[in-house]
Amino acid sequence: MEHNLQHTISLLGRTPAALNALLRDLADEWTLRNEGQNTWSPFDVMGHLIHGERADWIPRAKIILQSGEARAFDPFDRWAQERESRGKSIEQLLDEFARLRGENLSELRAMNLRPEDLRKRGRHPELGPVTLSELLATWAAHDLTHLHQVSRVMAHQYREVVGPWGAYLGVMQCGGHSAPPIKTGTSSRS
Repeated sequence: MEHNLQHTISLLGRTPAALNALLRDLADEWTLRNEGQNTWSPFDVMGHLIHGERADWIPRAKIILQSGEARAFDPFDRWAQERESRGKSIEQLLDEFARLRGENLSELRAMNLRPEDLRKRGRHPELGPVTLSELLATWAAHDLTHLHQVSRVMAHQYREVVGPWGAYLGVMQCGGHSAPPIKTGTSSRS
């Protein structure tokens, strides 16, 4: 599939509503539990997505457009949500994410990106050269990864109580982030 910017924007615009529908007004047992040590709860995922809205996608797009490969992206703190989300509710995180995503998509649209802009290259600190098109496609795939993760973590809470049906439920079999990465020639890190 070739990257289509309008499809990417359309998908990115749906993520806040999908997470809101899944997580708003749920008991803490659903939003604060994870899959074990060093794993994330839905609350943690929301904090991570918010940090990405602030520090990853649009800031890196600007670096590509302004500096190209001359300036590497700032490293991304994958655990920033631990300090940034402290004291907040899941509802506050959902609202903050929706607001930031709306602002970022408005900013992305205002860039009026042309095909030649999408081919411009930046430099990821670990992966090396990347294009703006790859960054934006990764933004959408990153959302889908975390939507999958949230549903998997929530299903994990029923791992014991579904009984023998667990054998038929793919979400119960999924190793998620603990599974070995698929070899594509690049790392799976954002």
